[in-house]
Amino acid sequence: MQRRNFLKGMALGVTAAPMLSSAKILSNSKKVTTATHWGPLEATIEDGKLTEVEPLSFDSNPPLMNKAVRSRTYDETRVLYPYVREGFLKDRHKSDTTMRGKDKFVRVSWEKVNQIIYEEIARCQRDFGPESIYAGSYGWFGIGNLNNPQTLLKRMLNLTGGFVDSKGTYSTGAISVVTPIVMGTNHYFRHTSLDNIAKHTQTLVLIGCDLVRTTQINWDVPAHKSYDGFVKIKNSVKEGKLKVISINPLRTDSDKFFDAKNIKIIPNTDVALMVAMCYHLYETGLYDKNFIERYTVGFDKFKDYFTGKSDGVKKDPAWASKITGISEKEIKELTQTMAKTTTMIMPGWSLQRQDHGEMGNWAVFTLTAMLGQIGKNGGGCGASYHGDGNVGSTERVGVSIPGIAVGKPMTYNAGTGNDTSSFEQSFSNKAIPVAKISDMLLNPGKSIDYNGTKVEFADIKLIYWAGGNPMHHHQDRNKMIKAWQKPEVIINQDPYWTASSRMADIVLPACTEIERDDISVVGSESKTGLIALKKGIEPVGESKADYDIFTDIADKFGRKDLFTEGRDAKGWAKYFYEQAMEQAVAKGIELPKFEAFWEKGYYEFTKMEQGGDDYVAFKEFVEDPIENQLGTPSGRIEIFSKKVASYGYDDCEGYAKFYEPAEWLGNATKDFPYHLISPHPRHRLHSQLNNTILRKVYEVNEREPVLINPENAKEKGIVDGDLVLVSSKRGKILCGAVVTDDVRKDVVCVAEGAWYDPQDPGEIGSMCVHGDVNVLTIDKGTSKLAQGNISHTALVNIEKFTGTAPKIKVFSKPKM
Repeated sequence: MQRRNFLKGMALGVTAAPMLSSAKILSNSKKVTTATHWGPLEATIEDGKLTEVEPLSFDSNPPLMNKAVRSRTYDETRVLYPYVREGFLKDRHKSDTTMRGKDKFVRVSWEKVNQIIYEEIARCQRDFGPESIYAGSYGWFGIGNLNNPQTLLKRMLNLTGGFVDSKGTYSTGAISVVTPIVMGTNHYFRHTSLDNIAKHTQTLVLIGCDLVRTTQINWDVPAHKSYDGFVKIKNSVKEGKLKVISINPLRTDSDKFFDAKNIKIIPNTDVALMVAMCYHLYETGLYDKNFIERYTVGFDKFKDYFTGKSDGVKKDPAWASKITGISEKEIKELTQTMAKTTTMIMPGWSLQRQDHGEMGNWAVFTLTAMLGQIGKNGGGCGASYHGDGNVGSTERVGVSIPGIAVGKPMTYNAGTGNDTSSFEQSFSNKAIPVAKISDMLLNPGKSIDYNGTKVEFADIKLIYWAGGNPMHHHQDRNKMIKAWQKPEVIINQDPYWTASSRMADIVLPACTEIERDDISVVGSESKTGLIALKKGIEPVGESKADYDIFTDIADKFGRKDLFTEGRDAKGWAKYFYEQAMEQAVAKGIELPKFEAFWEKGYYEFTKMEQGGDDYVAFKEFVEDPIENQLGTPSGRIEIFSKKVASYGYDDCEGYAKFYEPAEWLGNATKDFPYHLISPHPRHRLHSQLNNTILRKVYEVNEREPVLINPENAKEKGIVDGDLVLVSSKRGKILCGAVVTDDVRKDVVCVAEGAWYDPQDPGEIGSMCVHGDVNVLTIDKGTSKLAQGNISHTALVNIEKFTGTAPKIKVFSKPKM
């Protein structure tokens, strides 16, 4: 089917699930509310089958992703039953772990698989203690305040003696550490409203930021209210009141939406650009000296760096031009424009997913402070406008909904079932930065630096992963496969046969949102409303809700009552809702009784926060920095941090500094001459939905697209639609070429999230035939401060593929 015709069909609401016919109208029909990470929905159920979904009326900008809900529900990649790897079923924890990804899977009963899981957890707790079990389980699971599989997993394991946890996220590994240090708040601080920006901002600067694309999704249910603000900003651009400048090696969806001027910077050099801009502000006297003296500390230390006093190198625009690929003239003009107009800076999280990623946002905060516009209408910066919570949208008077708690670790003293052993263990405190999982598995006992502390890697015997796809999220896939061969037991709980399921010993079939009851908030920042996730169909195959899976395992340990507290799924939804009702009373909101709410399916908050549409971040601090001090040690913006400097880190010295990245165009070689960037996909949530009909919208030759500049394509003899081999020092992937001047010369772009499909499953070094970009990326911490990931730092080569294209296998079931 031609892409244009396919999209036309999608717009008409035509979905593709071969098991069903959407044209046939059946008498046994009902509609139920449900939701996903990309929107609130009403689902049509006919004769027990999901036939279509439609967005609810209060969704401001429903994405195309809605069209994939039916497709994913009945996709061939659904895990329909519990399975155990053949070698593991025979030899259990003594099995050959190099057979993960190669072995056949054997279908077993729920009773049998639960007994195996019970015995393996009990064995590890008894013989090795909680520091042998890793439950850092991370990723974007199905929506719902009860069926949060990661919380439920940790709740269950706490009842058995404890586990090793993780901290931080792949999304915000560096910024979540830096923002409290510099600004005294987390990166989700309440941002200046988009309405205020539309009215007052004259220059909007996006740095590595594609907010129009990335705000399609939300950790809770999005109502896409930030889109309303984007439209107002766009109208201001059309009226000539506001100019948008985007600093990005890629011309993004946001650049096109706002008609932005795109400055194609060399990747990973944003800090050099901003340091040089600070130099130019200082040298020309355009910086706000009064703001620096009154509201910040440590400027002199930073000044010694950019003037060259500390190292003999002036960080002027001429210096930055050689590094960034932006002319000296353009750097000066950009600086002057930002200083002489009301300027708002919006950095994306891509800025901190680079080598030394802590420095990116530190530089943004420093540059913004020198401009002196923080706390003023239309000025300043925001660290998470492109994030997943409708940041900057006008807030409503609403309430939040609690979720089920992890609970406190308890010793386990009485075995049940076949194992009557008794053991007592204490909770593990060896939590790791989330992006260090491969390093932990490969280097038990090793210590690393992390934000002024030491983290010692545990010796992990058992991994239980529930919700999420680590064989997507993590960098350097081949290193990860090697690490994945170390534990004795790997359990994966997921609705689909992802690479993570295929690389496990035990696979448990979890169901999707439409197959269970739950509840959620809509719009975590905008506070749009509350929604009931109603069970519309019976779980596909023998899949179960995550809550029910963990309830059964807790029952094996004799602790079902402690786990459930006597509630089923709907009972928990009612419990959460009634707690929200208590909040509502204090705010003057009259929520309906639970039964009425559940019947309707949603409740929308309509009263707007007073002045919410004109909110200005840090206004109170600027008006009175004594009374309204920031949460930093000094109470002010810390351009230089004594605390960080005291750590003595050689890769993070306590102020915004440009460090040469491990790989970038400045050290490119003949073998690897191009810089790889890997932004969010347009029609997926990371790897979610890659197994649906939406692949027809964007794939090229059944592969993930790679964007390549026309000049580079001509050099390589590549034309649009060619199958190409993209390689780095770490691996190789096949992609479909898209030749476009949207991407900077010598830069190639492959979106993250394509399902890993190795030509030789389970083999280290095997080519991914489908285009998983993390086969190519580097598994290294940003610095000793945050240990975030550096997925945007990698050099690659690209060549036309001339062989026979290997068959895609990942969207069919594995050997059984």
